[in-house]
Amino acid sequence: MKVETLINTDKEDWSKLYHGYANFYKMPMNRDILDNVWDWIFNPDIKFYAIGVKSKQGELIGFMHFREMPSPLRGRLVGFLDDLFIHPDFRGTGAVQLLFKDLKSRAKENGWPYVRWITASDNQRARAVYDQISETIDFVTYQMHIE
Repeated sequence: MKVETLINTDKEDWSKLYHGYANFYKMPMNRDILDNVWDWIFNPDIKFYAIGVKSKQGELIGFMHFREMPSPLRGRLVGFLDDLFIHPDFRGTGAVQLLFKDLKSRAKENGWPYVRWITASDNQRARAVYDQISETIDFVTYQMHIE
């Protein structure tokens, strides 16, 4: 397995995985959402990135979306991991660890002191991985709906 920055030819495989990710979180998914996210990945004006892990046969089996964001109290830019998904058939193979290793390397290159993310409180499998490589912090997430 190896980790690579996603390229245009990955779109079809990425779309299938992103559908799986949306299904996991019971979120709607359609062509407009897929196209918007894919456009963000390749828009040089948006610091939104996508990496994928590929099988030995070159099949895209997982991805991460992450971005740079300001941390005003620190006066520094930090990383935020938005999305992470590994195809169910490849969970437990080390794919997620490869993605996190690559993310950590990219964070160092960008000078980010940390990368932060959220997950569903009942996502026990993912939390077991996260507990090995990171720590929880004492903040609660809120969301104000506008529409």
